[in-house]
Amino acid sequence: MQSVKQVLSGEMLGMPVDVRGWIYRIRSSGSIIFAIVRDSTGIIQVTVKKGAVPEHDFEAVASSGIESSVTVEGTLAEDKRAPGGYEVRATGFTVVGPSEPFPITEYQSTELLLDKRHLWIRSREQTAVMKIKDSLLRGARNWFHENDYVEVTPPIITGVSAEDSTTLFKLKYFDRFAYLSQSAQFYLESLIYSCERVWALTPSFRAEKSRTPRHLTEFWHLEMEAAWVDNEGNMKVQEELLSAMLRSATDERAAELKHLGRDPAALSKISPPFERMSYSEAMDELQKKGCEVSWGSDLGAVEERELTKDKEQPVFVVNYPKELKPFYMKENPDDARTYKNSDLLAPEGYGEIIGGSERETDNALLIERLRDVGENMENYQWYLDLRKYGSVPHSGFGLGLERTVTWVCKLEHIRDAIPFPRTIARVYP
Repeated sequence: MQSVKQVLSGEMLGMPVDVRGWIYRIRSSGSIIFAIVRDSTGIIQVTVKKGAVPEHDFEAVASSGIESSVTVEGTLAEDKRAPGGYEVRATGFTVVGPSEPFPITEYQSTELLLDKRHLWIRSREQTAVMKIKDSLLRGARNWFHENDYVEVTPPIITGVSAEDSTTLFKLKYFDRFAYLSQSAQFYLESLIYSCERVWALTPSFRAEKSRTPRHLTEFWHLEMEAAWVDNEGNMKVQEELLSAMLRSATDERAAELKHLGRDPAALSKISPPFERMSYSEAMDELQKKGCEVSWGSDLGAVEERELTKDKEQPVFVVNYPKELKPFYMKENPDDARTYKNSDLLAPEGYGEIIGGSERETDNALLIERLRDVGENMENYQWYLDLRKYGSVPHSGFGLGLERTVTWVCKLEHIRDAIPFPRTIARVYP
């Protein structure tokens, strides 16, 4: 049995082939049936002629619908009119699992495609996205391994907030309350004192009441923490990691990228160093572009788009005002109004894909900030302990995997970067 990709290589031209998959498209001219068969590697045309296959086989394929699962025996022939330039001329055609009339046809509404997501993920577009995502993750995992990072498994159920406590999902946990994790950061910080360099890939949950093309309530979070690394070193890690992820995707998934309208050659040119722009410089540039912002304004989707829509490489925005960021970031010694942090913005207006910072090591400052926002100090006592016993300078970041996939795949909405999107309006299927 060969995959469609193997058959389309042309190496078996004129030879017997066996293919299995699902009917992607089908049409008949009476005595000849043209079936486009797909598997996980691609699509190929199968020509079924009356008399060239057993009568039972011909009747079976003639009555088959889209998404019927099939096995095909035949000879590979060249046909420039066929997808990929080749076709299988069938000598045998078996319907393994017949399909009822498929409920998804052309020009369906977004809501129907979301309701039928369990079926829509069979589409070539969704398959391409999942394969590109797979290669991005493999590139990340390989880079971390080659650079002596330890992959760890932090908890998903937590008692503290690493980000905005107003966007936590609260749950009853036996005789108390707990929360679904927004970030593994605090747990990763605790692990640097033994492993020094750690990373994790976990789901994160944000109860943000946002209906935008770049927000999910459940997303996959790739996070790292490293001892002895300052904010500049942190940004270098991000540059190298992201470049490795892109190389993996362009090397392994060029066909899928092209199918989605992304030029692999353009992605392969992205390499360090990335441009660095201070928050203050970003404000100046936005004001020149006519945006109504001033120092202290947050950067939302509109502002991030303006800063990057004409860029071909990602851009770091560094040193945000303290009031815009969480309490655990290191104060900037060059400007006490700001933190030593960065957001990495994807080019072409896709916005933030990574947020990171050097972490504060002064417990007095952390306690002051926690009190200022009214947090219960008992919940954070274990986190404050980390600074009491051999603290070191350290940094970390979180990469939003689906936001990165949205940019790489040129998607219009982040919901198409994950098989089963969870948003404020959807938890089905």
